[in-house]
Amino acid sequence: MSAHPKAVPLVAPGHTRPVTHLSFSPIQEDGTYLLVSSCKDGNPMLREWTGDWIGTFLGHKGAVWSTKLSPDASRAATGSADFTAKIWDTYSGNPLHSFPHNHIVRTVAISPTSSHLLTGGQEKKVRIFDLGRPDAEADFLGDPGVPSHDGTVKSVVWVGDHTGVSAGEDGVIKWWDLRTRKLTTMLTFPNPITSMELSPQTKRLVVTSGKTVAFIPALPTGSPTHSLNLPYSPSSASVHPILQDRFVTGNLGDEWVRVHGMDGEEKEILKGHHGPVHCVEFSPDGEVYASGSEDGTIRLWQTTPGKTYGLWQGHTNGG
Repeated sequence: MSAHPKAVPLVAPGHTRPVTHLSFSPIQEDGTYLLVSSCKDGNPMLREWTGDWIGTFLGHKGAVWSTKLSPDASRAATGSADFTAKIWDTYSGNPLHSFPHNHIVRTVAISPTSSHLLTGGQEKKVRIFDLGRPDAEADFLGDPGVPSHDGTVKSVVWVGDHTGVSAGEDGVIKWWDLRTRKLTTMLTFPNPITSMELSPQTKRLVVTSGKTVAFIPALPTGSPTHSLNLPYSPSSASVHPILQDRFVTGNLGDEWVRVHGMDGEEKEILKGHHGPVHCVEFSPDGEVYASGSEDGTIRLWQTTPGKTYGLWQGHTNGG
């Protein structure tokens, strides 16, 4: 028997369909942070760092595939199967603007200054919108009349002041200069990209593709990519933002969350979900990771079970 306290997740209910994406805000001035969840029920939810529900963004008419918070957490961006991306006020919950698309929007990213929005999806195009001129036409990344990718755009992230990164089902990751809207470099995987998240503290992109998880410098500086092959196909992965000594994964083949060392060794299997795990994400302080599942729940897991943190009171197993 292990002497370590057993990981007891906090379950965050409220969604009625599979949870498709999770995203944490940066740590805010008061030391807290927020969590936002996307769901096929079309109603993204905002939560405190403790997991407590704050509010639900009501207005989409289809599944929501991606939600991201602005750095100061005052704005949220969403991408939906209703062919729109929306910008929301996180204090009131009101939509501030809706951006029409011609197909399902799978992914969104807000610029660090909250001035622009990137979107991608089943049109295979990456758009950039000026939030200061929300009624203006969007610009497309790449050459005129040519899709940004040869498959659905699964993820877009904004890196630094003027770099956009997009990942597609064509297996290609592309870096774009957002000042010129031109491609700067690309990286090709043999399989479709299933997820790509920016880990701001480690300045890396965490990418899953086939059975591979790759930790790629967010800006192509020539520093090496760390890549591992797992015995299964991860749906999502997230690296510990502070220690950088472990990563967590979900996958669609079972209902478990896994913790791996950076050498790929499996450290823990966490059971609790009642459906495949679509998305995982570490909190910005590294104390918690969240998992979202086909079962409609979000579970929050402690990095150090037994520690007093948030709603965990540090007396697991009567210790």
